[in-house]
Amino acid sequence: MSVQLMGARNASPRLVRSLTLTHAVLYGLGVTIGAGIYVLVGIAAGRSGMHAPLAFVGAALVMAFSAASFAELGTRMPVSASEAAYVQAAFRRDWLSLSVGLLVVATATVSAATISAGSAGYLAVFLPVSAPWIISGVVLAMGIVACLATAQSVTFAGIMTLVEVGGLVLIIVAGLGHGTDVVTRLPEIWPSAGDPTAWIGIAGTALIAVFAFIGFEHLVNVAEELKEPNRTLPRALFLTLGLTALVYALVVWVAVTAVPPQELARSSAPLALVFEQLTGMPLVTMSAIATVATLNGVIVHMIMIARVIYGLADQGSLPKFLTKLNSVTHTPLLATAIGVCAILLLALAVPLAGLADLTARLTLVVFAIVNLALIRIKRRNETPPLGAFICPRWVPFAGLASNVLLLVVDQIV
Repeated sequence: MSVQLMGARNASPRLVRSLTLTHAVLYGLGVTIGAGIYVLVGIAAGRSGMHAPLAFVGAALVMAFSAASFAELGTRMPVSASEAAYVQAAFRRDWLSLSVGLLVVATATVSAATISAGSAGYLAVFLPVSAPWIISGVVLAMGIVACLATAQSVTFAGIMTLVEVGGLVLIIVAGLGHGTDVVTRLPEIWPSAGDPTAWIGIAGTALIAVFAFIGFEHLVNVAEELKEPNRTLPRALFLTLGLTALVYALVVWVAVTAVPPQELARSSAPLALVFEQLTGMPLVTMSAIATVATLNGVIVHMIMIARVIYGLADQGSLPKFLTKLNSVTHTPLLATAIGVCAILLLALAVPLAGLADLTARLTLVVFAIVNLALIRIKRRNETPPLGAFICPRWVPFAGLASNVLLLVVDQIV
């Protein structure tokens, strides 16, 4: 960053460093573990059968390269609108930096709008109100939460994350207590080395499983509000990725041992089917958990969108008035309001079918650019800040290659 930019940053009011590692991990889990896993289980079971858990582990390993790149860049530059800052530092092109920042905002806005629209189906079980009213209520209520002090809004989202993850853990515990199949059938996870059909199925499943891990990277956009970001951010990124992989793999394994994979593939609500079979509890319980998952997804995206808008303004790419912080909450209320309005408008007025898949692909494009930015920064041999996380030079190359390969394979399949 230039001396003038640093001076401007230091002169303006700053976000408060109030988030601990616990806050960060709960935020990361909340934005990564989404309602998608409730549907993805059936697709994974149909493609890979008993080998499906391996696909999720493989997807997590692929994402680990990009996580390491984000960890290094995030500790070199612990700021909001992080991806834009990384691109600016690497390429020194204002237009490219702003484009990447706005792309991050756009993809998060579409994701939040899609989740908001999806929440109507779950909440309709409890509220006999038309979908537009439910969507409006959800977006506005979660918008109010996002306006609270960051520690308060992230804590609120963290509690909802615990409920969301708790639903998945409940399935895992029920599966472990239901019989010995979960343990005795473990050898079935690993396919024969001479079975190319099984390995091709795992590779195809890993491709869609990658999209279930997208979200952990949003942690870098709250780096400016983390206590000790050099220590907290890398740990939070890797803990989020590791815990998500563990939960996903266990849930998928319990699912394919409890219900035949092809039956899961035919179900429109595969985890609800597993839940009912293992626990005997009414499906309304899973609907309540899914409702919390969707509401949580809206909050964490709103928080991130506001921080990116604030960060872009703080870096001089957007009007400076967007950096104004509330004197009580120390949060960017105007930037939050812009995000809330955009989400509400999209959710109510724009058909969102297919946009969720597009945002996942665009996120992989951002990943590729971020890895490329780290490659360029490392080539300059600039001395990193004291205490920054440093990954080996080959890691961003592996991250870039894996992102490009996933985008190419996605177009083929």
